[in-house]
Amino acid sequence: MKAIVDGNVIADSVETVAVHGYDYFPLADARMELLEKSPRTPKDLECPHGVQFYDVIVDGKRHPRNAWIYERPQPSMAAAADRVGFWEDVQVG
Repeated sequence: MKAIVDGNVIADSVETVAVHGYDYFPLADARMELLEKSPRTPKDLECPHGVQFYDVIVDGKRHPRNAWIYERPQPSMAAAADRVGFWEDVQVG
């Protein structure tokens, strides 16, 4: 499975897991150098899983909050531990 934005592969893995409708890539299979932490919003701080959103930056174009990592996943999200999810401008498939 690949995560692609603006024609650039930002994650590629055969070890993704699907949780609650999203595919999560192992951190080792994602181009983390293209991700920059986004400021946490009050809603982010309410998340029991410790969500941290990231902007995806490719060729100087910023895709705000298009990736996320759960830093303290509760049991319902345990399969997403040490993985990154993508949405919005990022095509996953």
